[in-house]
Amino acid sequence: MVHVKWGRDVLHFPVPPSNTTLGKLRADIAEYTHLPPSSFKLVHAGAVMKDDFAPLSAYKIRENSTIALIGGHTSTQTPAPLPRPSKSNEPLTEQGTIGAICAELDRVRSTLVPDVDAFVVACSGLLATAPHSNTFPAPAQMPTSGSSPASSDSVPLQEPTSSDHSRLSELLLQSLLRLDALHLPGADWPDARQQRKAAVREVQNVLDRLDNAWASR
Repeated sequence: MVHVKWGRDVLHFPVPPSNTTLGKLRADIAEYTHLPPSSFKLVHAGAVMKDDFAPLSAYKIRENSTIALIGGHTSTQTPAPLPRPSKSNEPLTEQGTIGAICAELDRVRSTLVPDVDAFVVACSGLLATAPHSNTFPAPAQMPTSGSSPASSDSVPLQEPTSSDHSRLSELLLQSLLRLDALHLPGADWPDARQQRKAAVREVQNVLDRLDNAWASR
């Protein structure tokens, strides 16, 4: 089966033949969810799958692959904005793109990774001897411009729930989308391309840790 994460739900579809196009899978998902095909993005292995004419084999979709459905009208949380294109008098540069990649990765490390770490520990039961057994800090909000990340010390503890998992998962997926938006096809920027790939891998690893901890609790 192929697993499609849609908000708090996980949908299951039979594994399509390898020559099935992404567009066909998108149409099947749209029919099942009653969402317009153009209203959502499909993310696999940290990357947005964009070419509806490409076969699923090009995206390495196989048995037990997990695809995240982002968009539609499933999230109660306001999505973080994607990076805006530079103004015409401010041309994009490789260093500017690298700076945006590093800034996004810093936001994930400072505001999401600590909460994911606590969530993983709570799910593994390692807090059994701690003063607040099986609890973890409420997930911090991604900071807005000019604000500082919220400190976990000032956030009340709570037991990990499916809504906590969904919220952290959604924020990490939004980060992957922002990193994907920084990809510029045709730009001969090897350093920026390498840094973006490394950042995507790091955020995807955090998301995998979160999902694995929730699945094995």
